[in-house]
Order: sequence, then structure tokens, then C-alpha cells
Amino acid sequence: MLQEFKKFILRGNVVDLAVAVVIGAAFTSVVTAFVKDFLTPLIAAVQGDREFSKYAFELNGVAFPYGDFLNTLITFLLTAAVVFFLVVQPLNRLMELARKKKPTPDPTTHKCPECLGEIPIAATRCMYCTTKVQPTAKKAS
Repeated sequence: MLQEFKKFILRGNVVDLAVAVVIGAAFTSVVTAFVKDFLTPLIAAVQGDREFSKYAFELNGVAFPYGDFLNTLITFLLTAAVVFFLVVQPLNRLMELARKKKPTPDPTTHKCPECLGEIPIAATRCMYCTTKVQPTAKKAS
């Protein structure tokens, strides 16, 4: 049982996932600090109030602090934007380029016009229904 656990932990997927979580947490703290130290004061300066995180509204005597929620929302949106534009988009483009570079192999079979069975390109008779067929010429590269 211990050997199975060791094998599970040392698999590439688990290690990669652990590294991704640690890097993601560190990145999120950097974005959080950026929002708290730069964006929030900038937004507060536009509105004329220096304490953006203490914004709140009252309803029936109960205070609802929404400034901290806005900080968290801005942090989330910035994190998502950075991940999308700096990770997802470039990887999608690389995958698209990799798919385009792969040449499609020339077909080795074609369908019999009578029974629609797959037969070799050079065949002159269908192996399934024995219909005579014209061999298909290979495309010149």
C-alpha cells in the first residue's frame, strides 16, 4: 500500500499540479497586492476618498461593506485576464501552429462505389462485392 502511494505521489501529473498550485497562489498574492496598493488607491483618488476598502452601505441598520468585495473582484478579474492573455491564448496559438504543420498523409484506401466498402487505392476489383473499380491515382506532391 505504501509503494502504491509513493508511485501515485511521484507521478508527473501530481508533481506538476502541486507546482501549478504553489505558483498560482504566489501569483494571486502578487495580483492582490497590486490591486490593494495601486488600483484601489487609483480608483479611490478618482472618487476623492482614500479608503476605498471601507466603502459600505446600510440597510435597516446593518452595514454591508462592499469595498473589500470590490478589491477581491478586481483581483479575480485581473488574475483571470493575465492567465487568459499570457497563458491560454499563447498556448492555443502554439497548439494551432503545431496542428497546421503536421502534413496529412495520403489516403491508402477509397470507397467502393457499389458497396461503399474500404478498398486499397490500387485495387481494380472490390474485395467485398467484386465490382470492377478504377484504381485511384495518388496525388502528385
